[in-house]
Amino acid sequence: MDYLTISNVVKTSFIEKRSEFIGYLSPVTTNQEAVDFINSVKAEHRKAKHHVYAYLLRKDHTTRYSDDGEPQGTAGIPVLDVLRKKQLTDICCVVVRYFGGILLGGGGLVRAYSHSAALSCDAADIQHMCMSTPITLRMDYTLYGKVMHCLPDYGVLEQNSLFGTDVMLELLVRSEILENLIRELTELSGGKIQIETGQASYADFSEIE
Repeated sequence: MDYLTISNVVKTSFIEKRSEFIGYLSPVTTNQEAVDFINSVKAEHRKAKHHVYAYLLRKDHTTRYSDDGEPQGTAGIPVLDVLRKKQLTDICCVVVRYFGGILLGGGGLVRAYSHSAALSCDAADIQHMCMSTPITLRMDYTLYGKVMHCLPDYGVLEQNSLFGTDVMLELLVRSEILENLIRELTELSGGKIQIETGQASYADFSEIE
């Protein structure tokens, strides 16, 4: 099943009525990775009054959040809601608040924490992870043009190409369409293309969207 996540840690910040909200977003795959990331942000901002967090994991559909001293329902859940609306998973968001002396009220807190999380999501490099299969094609040069004309219809990722006595292409193909691609390649070449497949795993296909 496809899913969206991010590639690396993102940091954003903004000021609301003298309070500074610093948003951090990190890819995580386990509960421990999320806890370690939260603790690292807390260690970096020991003097901050609040370290609100939320995280979502694909494994066991794990969801956790904390208001960390803010009024119940005004911080952790709004951050979690933003992650859900962005359809992100395997992700942890921590919003640090340095209190500026002016109370924001419940609605103001919800807007501020939501805005911080959204800023971080918008600044992140989103990855569209798809179950994919590596495939190696070996062919005569006379078939190369036909193959290259066919491949864009399948949205493959080209990993490598070698031009020696024949042509070798290493590709990543979405597993769900692999069978269709192999069938078309076999038909257009009359079975003259050597096709080898590898072990399926998740890969980022966002660059071809």
